[in-house]
Parts: sequence; structure tokens; C-alpha cells
Amino acid sequence: MSRVPLIPILSLGLILAAAAGAQSGPATPPAKSAKPAWVAPGTPGSPIDGTIFHAQVLLDVSGFPTGVIDGKKGMVFKKAIQGFQQSRDLPISGELDGPTRQALMAQHRPSTIMVKLAPEQVAGPFVYPFPKKPEAQAALPAMSYRNMLEKVAESYHTTPDTIVALNGPTALIGPGQTLRLPNILPASLDYSGDLKPEYKAVMAGLNVDGAPALGQSIVVDKSEGVLKVLGEGDRLVAQFPVTMGSGHDPLPLGTWKVTTYAYMPPFHYQPELFWDVDDGKSEQKLKPGPNGPVGVAWLDLTKEHYGIHGTPSPETIGRAESHGCIRMTNWDVLRLSRMLKPGFKAVFQA
Repeated sequence: MSRVPLIPILSLGLILAAAAGAQSGPATPPAKSAKPAWVAPGTPGSPIDGTIFHAQVLLDVSGFPTGVIDGKKGMVFKKAIQGFQQSRDLPISGELDGPTRQALMAQHRPSTIMVKLAPEQVAGPFVYPFPKKPEAQAALPAMSYRNMLEKVAESYHTTPDTIVALNGPTALIGPGQTLRLPNILPASLDYSGDLKPEYKAVMAGLNVDGAPALGQSIVVDKSEGVLKVLGEGDRLVAQFPVTMGSGHDPLPLGTWKVTTYAYMPPFHYQPELFWDVDDGKSEQKLKPGPNGPVGVAWLDLTKEHYGIHGTPSPETIGRAESHGCIRMTNWDVLRLSRMLKPGFKAVFQA
């Protein structure tokens, strides 16, 4: 008889503290200081702006996500609002004005939901601490999540820090524990087609909407920093924040096609393709996983070595550079793959 591994129940604050310690390395313990008491989200002292947080949830469900849901206002939020306004024929202000708020609130969806965590939602395997060097990563059985908190955060399109801000550092995470999480549960988890069961499980685990295809082509405008999904008559039907190119690896301008989709892809690490890596480094074959360099999906472009893919760092989307490819959050790249069929046109412009 096989034994079911026990999943520990831990406090959110303990997991965050351990992660911070692993990133910073050994150091002299700081002098003790009084930490501010946790306050409920949406109240003075909380890092979460309740109005912005609710709008982010509604934008995410509408197909105009802001990357991670964190209750913070910024350029990514403004661009999402602008895209939503354009899709609804509203004045494009980039502000959460009255007409925009009314259109969003028509969904009648609360901002959060109480979730009793099932064993599979917090099950490993986990990799902690996560190695930084490719040669060490190549030895891993999979590019897995670091811990339960990171896995749950991606599943609900948010960050570990935001979950702590929503629930408090003393809240517990583990099977059977209940947490307040962003209310981004999709209307459908029906992933029809010839997808393998394990790929459907990845989509369900990341709460990706199983709705049928809506788009016919995409436009990525370097000046805007977003990927727009166009439907019939070139009408905007969805928009995603992306990270694209850099001075060393610019966005490949022109018209391309996205021909094939690869889910849970392995990654062939080739130093000569990276300007910031010594070519003398050895090539490595990295196993699949959400924390791999291309995340959980690769949508292949007709431009060699270029694609649209996921990321191990969703909080950086729209705020960092890439090595030329189009990078999205893991949940957004999966949703994009549901919205368009392979062979769609991709226009990249300055």
C-alpha cells in the first residue's frame, strides 16, 4: 500500500520569512523593532487599496488583466483600464471613472472569495531553496513551485505578499485551511479539444477560463507594452500586459504567425542566445515546470528562437525587459492559447 505524503500546515508569515531569508542569505540579525499590526485590506495602513483591488479582479475576469492582482495602482493598471474602456466603447481616460466602474460592476462579483484549500491545491513537490544557476536547475526533477504559498498565489493570479495582506501573517495554509483570495474563479473549466489530461489539470490549477476561442489575431505595440487580441472586424476583445524585448534583444517588428502550442515545455538553455551570459557556459536541458524560464506554455512564432511564453516571475510582467520574446504570466499565456487557434496572425509594431 502506497503512503500518502503528509502536507504540513504552516503560517503565511513563516513561509514569507523563510523565503526572504533564503533570498538574502546569512546576515547579522537586525535589531528588534516593533512591527506594525496587521490591518484588514481596504483600511488605512493596509498595502491593499480595496477599490483598485476589486477593479483588478473584475478586469482579470473580463479579459483585461493587470498581471498580478495586488491592489496597487500603476501604469499596468492604467493600460488595462484603457483597454477595457476601448472594448466597451467608453471614453478612454485610463481612470477608474464613473462609467468604467459601472461597466465593471455589472458583473456583480465580490472582490474576494473564501477558499477551503483542497489537498491538491497545496500539494508538491516543491523546490526550496530554488537554485539560481542553470546547471543546478538542470539537476532538478522539475522546475516546481517553491512552496504552497507561491502555488496558491499563482492559482489565484496574485502574489504571496498580497495573500498575507488579505489574511494576516498568522493565517494558516495547508489542506483544509480557509483563506481569503481574489475572486477570479472562471465561469468554465471545460477545456474541450485534444488537450492531454495533464495540460487540462494545469489550466484548471491556474483558474484559466475554458471559454471558446474569441480572437482571430493579435497586435503587440512596443510603445504600449500590451498584447491586444482582436476579434471579428478587428474589434478589441481582450488585452494582456506583456514584457517584450530590450535594447540587446529588440522586439522582432513585422507580421508573423503563431503556429504551434507547447504546454509544460522543457527548456534548452543555450548561453550563446543570451547577451548577458558568458558563451563559455555549458548548455543545459531544464525540465518542465511553472518556475522554468518559459513557464507553463510556449506559443511558437515563425521567427526563429522567438515565441510567446510564461514566466517564473509574474510580478515583473510589464515592468522588466526580456530576451526578445513576449513574456506573460503563466495564467495569461494559457488563456491566450484558449482564445486563438494555432496559425493566428501576430503583428509586432513600434
